[in-house]
Amino acid sequence: MNQTDLVARLCDRPESFAWFLGAGASRSAGLPSAADLIWDLKWRHYCREENQDISRQDLQNDVVRQRIQAYFDSRGFPAPWEDSEYTTYFERIFGSDRERQRQYISAQLAEKRVSLSVGNRVFGALIAAGLTRIAFTTNFDTVVEKAVAGMGNQPLPVYHLEGARAANTALNDEDFPMYCKLHGDFRYDSLKNLAQDLEHQNEELSSCLVNAANRFGFVVSGYSGRDESVMQLFHRALDTSNPFPHGLYWTSMKGSDIPTAVQHLMDAAVSKGVTAVVVEVQTYDAFMLHLWRNVQDKPADLDAKVRKSNLVTVNIPLPTPPQQGPLVRLANLPILSMPESCQALTFAASKDWDELRQAMIESKGRLILTKGEAVLAWGTRHRIREVFGKDLQSIATARVPTDLRSKGNYHIKGFLEQALALSLVRDRPLLTRMRGPSTYLIANPHAASRSDLKRLSAVVGDSSGVVPGVLATPTSERPEKEEVRWAEALRISISQANDRFWMHAHPEIWIWPPRARKDARDFMQHRRRNRFNAKYNSLLDAWLHVIFGKHRRASQIARLPFEDGDDAENPQFLLSTRTAFTRKVSA
Repeated sequence: MNQTDLVARLCDRPESFAWFLGAGASRSAGLPSAADLIWDLKWRHYCREENQDISRQDLQNDVVRQRIQAYFDSRGFPAPWEDSEYTTYFERIFGSDRERQRQYISAQLAEKRVSLSVGNRVFGALIAAGLTRIAFTTNFDTVVEKAVAGMGNQPLPVYHLEGARAANTALNDEDFPMYCKLHGDFRYDSLKNLAQDLEHQNEELSSCLVNAANRFGFVVSGYSGRDESVMQLFHRALDTSNPFPHGLYWTSMKGSDIPTAVQHLMDAAVSKGVTAVVVEVQTYDAFMLHLWRNVQDKPADLDAKVRKSNLVTVNIPLPTPPQQGPLVRLANLPILSMPESCQALTFAASKDWDELRQAMIESKGRLILTKGEAVLAWGTRHRIREVFGKDLQSIATARVPTDLRSKGNYHIKGFLEQALALSLVRDRPLLTRMRGPSTYLIANPHAASRSDLKRLSAVVGDSSGVVPGVLATPTSERPEKEEVRWAEALRISISQANDRFWMHAHPEIWIWPPRARKDARDFMQHRRRNRFNAKYNSLLDAWLHVIFGKHRRASQIARLPFEDGDDAENPQFLLSTRTAFTRKVSA
């Protein structure tokens, strides 16, 4: 599952999910994360004990950090990212003086330092709109409270260590929204921040989380899973009769490693029959904005507050093109004409994204589907009726929106890119796949004829093969180690500029299975190491040959994804084979 899939699932039933927020959800508001606090404590302790004068700016220098870390390593402090690292530094700095600890945290998390990011505003708007009813956090700060007040002009009932008993009552009475701070609030006396504090969670708040886990799915965001007692709470929820009825989704920054404790939890959840998935997201802000854009029927006043700025049409005249100077080739092809019509489908029961994806799989590449206010399709009417059967009520011709940048048309871009990809691989030695929101053309290792790949091989060597010495890391779903294979690929996308459509083409490397990209990172870096200037130019030419076959320079080629069908069934793209270029405007 990727970010887009998770967004679709959340948008189908947003009220069915509780949220669990960690420090990562507050960092975008300008507050420090747990890692930031650890380095601040290291800096303070080192300067005090070694009588050093190191500025905060110097702390950003890797050499300075290495020197400080070496000091702590030599004295038996926990290694970076060990579970006990955070609490150990708090104990060494503050001892058992809880008031000093509270004052320090209060200064670090002071409300005057909070600057709500778009992700924070989205979360506040979700609560204010009643789309998110309950949330839990290990954070001490007031980011969520400030976001709800700013978006909805309303207070948010908060349950922390001082008011723990009321949390379960509010949940049972469905007195929503509610926000539970498992470790306390820095504005009050009680905090859970030291090792002995974190060994056990407050029983009332713990019981509230476990009860909520029997009624809601959970989305975990910005949380590392460091606190053993918190992870035990999630395991405790798994031992109940109806754990996470709508799933458990743990978001993780793209490219980051999954902590062992998190993987154990997700494996345990799967063994209990729970839909449990770790989902890579770009950033907290990007994920939340992606979610908000896809929420249907959101209040206009909240939408305006989330966005804070409005799109306006501007007209900035381009400078007069110079007649001299070197040309710079761009990896963009002009799309001279785009599909104008498609088909709008109606059903007896609404379709979610999982059902549409399954329909495309069943069609064996003969249907292209997307979903906004209506389900749109390309493919023959006969094929559509065959796949959807009696659930299909009507098929009508519809216009394809022409402004891909409009906030209501984001799904159209992916719709067009899928159609373009199928058009380009048809009758060529290529495959098409999607990874996240990106669309790829892939050199087919099993193509019946590989003659059109020879020019590509002349530039990069083999166009596909096995990654030597690398096996895919096993998972709970695929416990066996798998051979990792690769192939040359081209990532394509459609953009609009200067009132024209363009296809951007970026040479890439595809990895099978896709989850093994991390395992094959060194291989990919080595293979891409010298793809610059002349070689990149030759590689781009080779890919144009693979896509279009033999062609004259600056010719126009029409492509369609299917063998038959009228304009609404079979979209046509007309492309120029001459890439865009630019020239330096002024000296």
